Amino acid sequence: MSTPTLYIEGPAFWAPTLPGWDIARAAFNGTGAPVDPPAKRPAPQVLAPAERRRAPDTVALALEVAAQAVAASGREAKDLPCVFASAHGDLGINDYMCGTLAADPTMLSPIKFHNSVHNAAVGYWTIGTGCMEASNSVSAFEATFASALLEAAAQCAADDQAVLLVGYDMPAVGALSSVTTSRGLLAAALVIAPARTERTVAAFDWSLATGPSTPAAPRSEAAQALSANAIADALPLFEALAGGRSETVSMPLSAQLSLQLQLRQQG
Repeated sequence: MSTPTLYIEGPAFWAPTLPGWDIARAAFNGTGAPVDPPAKRPAPQVLAPAERRRAPDTVALALEVAAQAVAASGREAKDLPCVFASAHGDLGINDYMCGTLAADPTMLSPIKFHNSVHNAAVGYWTIGTGCMEASNSVSAFEATFASALLEAAAQCAADDQAVLLVGYDMPAVGALSSVTTSRGLLAAALVIAPARTERTVAAFDWSLATGPSTPAAPRSEAAQALSANAIADALPLFEALAGGRSETVSMPLSAQLSLQLQLRQQG
């Protein structure tokens, strides 16, 4: 079964050493370098000042790249269905909640509890932008970004409507760090569209492939330094977009299934 060609608009990226797509693209293709000292966490303007201060790192990361991607696409956030993806959600808050429940349950913070749910970031986004379109929150361990990309591509193709895709994760902390690994802050986003526009940066054909599947190793030192983050399966795609090359990007969905993207850069 063939799938329709889809189009990428508005790549967005944020990590402390690569705070923005222009910086990340230059570092990935060898024409620039990561920033030093690293940037502090972003302060997304989608939120009101009070909410901005209270928002956890995961929400700040996700909303920052989401806003960048939408702005670069030239679209309206309120009109875009969205797929947000995080392998673990906010591990810092989950660690706090587990520790507090074990030690003194009556001291559990309602705000912390409110921000612990996996769809917290997409909830903040839809409220902040007034978006009434469909929204999904995806988690698939090491294949989280690839699974979310498949979800967004299928939704875009089925509904003939552009979809915002956002991936983000934070460090594993406390007891949870003994059972799952994630280091640093990392977020990436893009808009998938059903037709080419003046904002299109790449086109891709997509399919599922069976057989042994392993993640591609990051090429650049800048990407390698981020590879321990739980959403690092996004890095090969963003390195390919940064390089301006037409190539195949294989993104594992499981040990025996992968999402294959035939990427064609648009000049």
